[in-house]
Amino acid sequence: MDKQTKIYAEHLEDSALEQFNSAMEQEFAIKGALMPDAHTGYSLPIGAVVASDGVVVPAWVGYDIGCGMCALPTSFESNDVTANSEEIFNEIYKKVPVGFNVNQHPVDCHLNPDDLSDLGRKAFEDRKGFRALGSLGGGNHFIEIGKDEESKIWVIIHSGSRGVGHGIATEYMRLASGTQKILEGHHGLRVDDDAGRGYINDMNWALEFALANRKEMMRRIVGAISAYCDGGADWGKLINRNHNHAEEKDGMWIHRKGATHAEEGMMGVIPGNMRDGSFIVEGKGNPDALWSSSHGAGRVLGRKQAKRELKTEDFQATMRGITARVEDSTLDESPMAYKDIFEVMRLQADLVNVCQHVTPIVNVKG
Repeated sequence: MDKQTKIYAEHLEDSALEQFNSAMEQEFAIKGALMPDAHTGYSLPIGAVVASDGVVVPAWVGYDIGCGMCALPTSFESNDVTANSEEIFNEIYKKVPVGFNVNQHPVDCHLNPDDLSDLGRKAFEDRKGFRALGSLGGGNHFIEIGKDEESKIWVIIHSGSRGVGHGIATEYMRLASGTQKILEGHHGLRVDDDAGRGYINDMNWALEFALANRKEMMRRIVGAISAYCDGGADWGKLINRNHNHAEEKDGMWIHRKGATHAEEGMMGVIPGNMRDGSFIVEGKGNPDALWSSSHGAGRVLGRKQAKRELKTEDFQATMRGITARVEDSTLDESPMAYKDIFEVMRLQADLVNVCQHVTPIVNVKG
């Protein structure tokens, strides 16, 4: 392969490398990088960044457009949060729909669905619309309340654009592939034609929807903590970073699929697992990594494999002291299903500086 690529991962499945090489063989692919958490995904590995010339590839952004992280520092006392962790945990589950659940009624939002294309509007209306705002979803999405090295309490969320973004992605994957059935693959849309412009418009709308979703959850979570602890949130220091998106930079379209935007000085959040917490980071703007970093630890076991091979009692033992759902149903999210986040952070020392390490007190899963 003569195109410029950089691989930061030390442990990589053959299938992930094959996906990456296949993407880079496309005529419109210019430059690529694999982050240290990279692992096999759909069409493109999770943890891949690919720059293209004049083309956007919906499958290289993925189904959950705008999936990303928010982190919010607060003035709550860590001892109070720890003492009331069970009550806060239960209150969050009352306030925030998880899994496939959404709100009974639409939530007020500044976004206007009329700004979407016809395809995007169809996806919005078919996928529960503003009823989904303030909902977590399932899989590896989570809410974490933790403390940093100075005992400052942070609220950290991993979630995305829910069914709305998934619907937009699906419609444009169909359009790009020219079929109703084969959605995966390296099917691109020219950025200078109507279809490409439509995707860029609707993707950007979904990015805003994902941020609105995380902000609504943040509001509810701060309320849940406030019911039991004195203090509040420092909203002016909210960090938001998407890790499923495409953006134009230096004449290229940079696709990040499970990779965090990490320009020089840009604040970000890299989660590890339910036990080891998350890292507040500052980007170094490394061009070899296409101004990116990992979006997490990366899986070493697929969900079905994790449930087959891991033991719930080991999961429970490693999670002692953290208020969370630690049971058979969440075994696929066990820390043992993920790469060592401390090793992942070491491998990207050229991409980000670590500012804080937030260790969990409460973890909420879908």
